[in-house]
Amino acid sequence: MKISETFAETNETIVRDMTEEELGQRQKDIEEQAQLKAEQEKAQAETAAKKAAAQAKLAALGLTADDLKALGL
Repeated sequence: MKISETFAETNETIVRDMTEEELGQRQKDIEEQAQLKAEQEKAQAETAAKKAAAQAKLAALGLTADDLKALGL
């Protein structure tokens, strides 16, 4: 895999192969991002499930979200 470096003082850009350390760090970063994305998706799914459960409980009581808003809750 290639990497490019640009030196600010000279504006010179070089393209070179990544070192083993850089490749390892890149792989680690990709895995961390995948983990974060999975955690975010899980949290969103849990939130949606809680909202659906709350709405089901309200419906069982004969209330809607609009009824709660009208009551100021």
